[in-house]
Amino acid sequence: MSLAVALRRAAARLLRGGAGAPRAALPALGGARSPVRGLQGREPTGFLGIWGGPAAGGGASWWFRCAVSSVSRPGLLVEQLLVGGGRSFATGAVPEEVSFSPAAREADGSQPEKSVGTSDKDMLADRPLKLLSGSSYLPHPDKEETGGEDAHFIWDEQAIGIADGVGGWADLGIDAGQYARDIMSNALTAIEEEPKDSIDLTRVLEKAHNGTTVKGSSTACIIALTDQGIQAISIGDSGFLVIRDGCTLFKSPIQQHDFNTPYQLESGNSSDLPSAAQVFKVPVASGDVVVAGTDGLFDNLYNNDITAVVVHATRAGLEPQVTAQKIAALARQRAKEADRQTPFSSAAQEAGHRYYGGKLDDITVVVSYITAFST
Repeated sequence: MSLAVALRRAAARLLRGGAGAPRAALPALGGARSPVRGLQGREPTGFLGIWGGPAAGGGASWWFRCAVSSVSRPGLLVEQLLVGGGRSFATGAVPEEVSFSPAAREADGSQPEKSVGTSDKDMLADRPLKLLSGSSYLPHPDKEETGGEDAHFIWDEQAIGIADGVGGWADLGIDAGQYARDIMSNALTAIEEEPKDSIDLTRVLEKAHNGTTVKGSSTACIIALTDQGIQAISIGDSGFLVIRDGCTLFKSPIQQHDFNTPYQLESGNSSDLPSAAQVFKVPVASGDVVVAGTDGLFDNLYNNDITAVVVHATRAGLEPQVTAQKIAALARQRAKEADRQTPFSSAAQEAGHRYYGGKLDDITVVVSYITAFST
């Protein structure tokens, strides 16, 4: 197989689980997701270009860069670095300067930086930023007495985190939300131990995982604002959007082994490990909005649904918490509707199931306005 063919196939595999690819379980298939976990979704509909080669330093490391177009993501840039058995990648809108001519591919022989829209980094120059965050949590109606199975934190105008406990543990008599609550608590402690100007989220997630010993498992997504922009680490189907000027600048792809089986962290080494998590860097500017959520959000609302609420809320001068409440309320409304196509029903149908409407679940929404510090 030629390098070009191998890279193209790798790009297709990478993009599965991208924009519009829902996650979680069919109620008809047992309700809660099982405590097991990969990547599944749509193939790109149009291929724009690809190039790659050995990474600097040689060895087992290599990189590729490609772009595709689809209905939901016209002009999507994907960059991936494979180092030994690990990988990191980022996706985002194709920068205007990206060219797919043969000459450009041959000339671009250096390892690409793992970030979205690197030309946008100029926006950060001399503009210290902060996160103004607010959250909303709506447990599943059947789990209100126990508090549901999601967990999240907001830390010091710089970091947020969300986790979704895998409900299948309840069938074994285990509180499926305790693992999520513990891993978020441990992640917050680990962040507080990091240098504030150089938070290492990979180390944070590893510490949180090692320190969580209760039975159970969960997805996780942790986001921090640094001088280089948004840095995030995510495993499973909890994720985030970055919205700018009413458009989705970036959406984190999901990870699932199969329908109803997201990647998930579990105490010990019997499940997916933090090394399987995806790491992202997204340049941002004052005025951008980050919306993070568990699958209860992204199963029931499309990107444009979320963006529309954000645009209305910011124009009305609403605080982040009010915006989060409005997004969560809309997600709950759609979850109850049986006559509307949703991201979850689309995914179920693509997986071969007959299903229509939303999906009732715990819903966690954290909204962060990216704002410049006052001078």
